[in-house]
Amino acid sequence: MAAILRPRTMLLALVLALVLAPLARAQTLIRDAEIEYALRELARPMISAAGLSPAAVRVMLLNDSSMNAFVLDGRTIFIHSGLVLKLDRAEELQAVIAHEIAHIANGHITRRLANLRSANSTAAMGMLMSLAVAMTGNAKAGTGLAVGSASAAQRAFLSHTRAEEGSADQAGLRYMAGAGVDPQAMVDVLELFRGQEALSAGRQDPYVRTHPLSRDRIRALKGFAAAYGDRAEDNPKADYWFARARGKLEAFLRNPSYTLRKTAKGDTSDIALMRRAIAYHRMPRPQQAMAEMDALVAKRPSDPFVHELKGQILLESRRPGAAVNAYGRAVELAPREGLIIAGYGRALLALDTAQGNSRALAALEKARARDPNDPRMLRDLAVAYARAGQKGMASVATAERYALGGRLKDAAVHAKRAEGLLPRGSPGWMRAQDILNAAETAKKRR
Repeated sequence: MAAILRPRTMLLALVLALVLAPLARAQTLIRDAEIEYALRELARPMISAAGLSPAAVRVMLLNDSSMNAFVLDGRTIFIHSGLVLKLDRAEELQAVIAHEIAHIANGHITRRLANLRSANSTAAMGMLMSLAVAMTGNAKAGTGLAVGSASAAQRAFLSHTRAEEGSADQAGLRYMAGAGVDPQAMVDVLELFRGQEALSAGRQDPYVRTHPLSRDRIRALKGFAAAYGDRAEDNPKADYWFARARGKLEAFLRNPSYTLRKTAKGDTSDIALMRRAIAYHRMPRPQQAMAEMDALVAKRPSDPFVHELKGQILLESRRPGAAVNAYGRAVELAPREGLIIAGYGRALLALDTAQGNSRALAALEKARARDPNDPRMLRDLAVAYARAGQKGMASVATAERYALGGRLKDAAVHAKRAEGLLPRGSPGWMRAQDILNAAETAKKRR
């Protein structure tokens, strides 16, 4: 609070990167392995109830203090951090997710893609950049991309019709009931926006602008929820991961003094220890941060996310040797988590030794294979390639990082450099060609 792309995957990511770029200056993705795991756990029951594969739908968090949630590509749900911090219960966040899953399952994204094709070229270019954030599977979302602006074209792309909202409400409630989640939670979420439809567009939360809200809709939703009755089942696991994700998010985004005031000194729960560790780290009071982290590690010695957080705090406190050990343990516990592997590579790189650089390159290439669209990892990978004397590959990684940030002109400069340094037809050379083609297409569309 982060390998070689298959040509088809990279090309798709770059084609997507042609559309959503003016958006890429307002919001950034929050890439955190622990928070993303929590979101997966909360979403899984609703995704399964909708008849979809949990592996095919991803929930991502945008760093935006306003309240909103939306789907762009039919596979990825975006939720604003402001909405998560506003919600009080796991069921409420699950209600938001269930509603967005319904838009996917009901095929509403097809209409959005038609809206995208009908948007003018400048707006369309901005919007596909943000869709690069929504890549899933082998082309996962990266940090530093943004979604959201006040342009009419973007509102047209993101907004739903009233009929779509009604059908998503009904389907979402059905998924919640099927998963044993209290349907009343969806009513509670909509109540947060009551009265906003009477405000001018500039004063409304983005959710209201993209999800038409009316008294009739709320009345109908209450009726549907009542019809299902009390289907709620106790789910301590969901409650725990919601509190953990929300607690970590708040500790990183809000003032450390606020976090310490809201976390009782005598509270030794997992979440309290984590929140105090983050608050002390940000102040910075490293000794107190480490004391809290050591207590947390003692409580949860087999939790990879705890070791990852300890590694992050140590690395940002300029203790790379200790950070390597913490991240190494996290990788042992979660060998498939790309963001954790990337953190391990970052710590190894910070050692700035021949052995550390060599191990960092291997780790970062592995991280790239797991999560290729993480710009922070690509930045580190470029450094690792440069230290290894692989200037062409360093230029490719830098070009990809710029492309994912919507800076296709800068990306093309580095891709052109890589083209001249790498063997023609090699994987790196082909990735450079994809970037050059994307940049040329973007130039023609302007």
